[in-house]
Amino acid sequence: MEGRRQLTLQTVDLTASFMVWVALSSLLPSIRQDIDVPASQVGLVTAVPVVLGSILRVPMGHWAGLFGARTVFLTSFAALLVPVWFLSEASTTADLLMGGMFLGIAGAVFSVGVTSLPKYFPSRRHGFVNGVYGFGNMGTALSTWLAPEAASAIGWRDAMKLYLVLLGALIIVNFALGDRREPRTRASAIRQLRIVATDTRLWALSLFYFVTFGAFVALTVYLPSFLTSHYGMSETDAGAATSTFIVLAAGVRVLGGWLGDRLDCYRLLAGAFAALALGAGVLAAAPGLPTYLAGIYLIGIACGIGNGAVFKLVPLHFAEQAGPANGIVSMMGGLGGFFPPLALSASTTTFGTEAIGLAAFGAFSLACLAMTLAMHRR
Repeated sequence: MEGRRQLTLQTVDLTASFMVWVALSSLLPSIRQDIDVPASQVGLVTAVPVVLGSILRVPMGHWAGLFGARTVFLTSFAALLVPVWFLSEASTTADLLMGGMFLGIAGAVFSVGVTSLPKYFPSRRHGFVNGVYGFGNMGTALSTWLAPEAASAIGWRDAMKLYLVLLGALIIVNFALGDRREPRTRASAIRQLRIVATDTRLWALSLFYFVTFGAFVALTVYLPSFLTSHYGMSETDAGAATSTFIVLAAGVRVLGGWLGDRLDCYRLLAGAFAALALGAGVLAAAPGLPTYLAGIYLIGIACGIGNGAVFKLVPLHFAEQAGPANGIVSMMGGLGGFFPPLALSASTTTFGTEAIGLAAFGAFSLACLAMTLAMHRR
């Protein structure tokens, strides 16, 4: 009973956290009407929340094991009140970069649930449980859909302040319903890191998540601006298309975890990377909008299956070092979301097209495909 309650609560926590995490990128089209953000800085502004949100995932995973999910979620939500308010009062690109960096705390909490929740369930259900928790990724869809609507109605500054209300509600709910008796670990973080750092499986899973979750995050923050500037979509329509991508990827992640409990995860990952390479090829062809969206949604399905399979394997291989292992793998996934927007911008600036950057991503996916097949045979 407690496990189900914590699964529900922490999935809600992750959903709301991811809403806050992408608040800046979701509102950026409206913000740019008020603040002169140079085109060369757009990619950096949308990507900067990913940096701290990735790096903090390692200590967040350890703290979740040490102090329990309730304490870490409460502390994180309280800390987020400051950057959200700061962004609502921003007047320069530098302000956006500063506030956006600390907004990354919202993305870091992912490693809290994947460390905490497996304690409540048998190992045969860990893939499904982490998949359900990972469905909280749809919080990014809610922001990309609702934030532009709110900005149109009340202005982007007041729309940003609505996230303060959300954070306040989360603090109250977690204080009341968080598990005060969650089992804790007192193992040394340094000792656990030494153990996992020498295991090649950890770095392989980190690479796989770097690609699958990185592509999900990158497209989440990149699509709203790209669809409006390149295809002439309205902010609302671009937000809706991006939300569809996010909901699809988040929903399929549950399926990926469920399949990971029943099938060979490395075969699942091989199929996901093949689909990612195909999707990248479709986008590189610079098709019309319907075909482009089909390629995006194919990538979303592949990301969901891959993300679910990876987080079936992490608790399976690293049950005794769950905090550091979850933190490192999820950190690499977050960092994976930082580089693609910059690479696509650089490809456009240098070659006049995104095709080169997309081709590089496709080649990277094929390399991961080869690795998963080799690990399956071994």
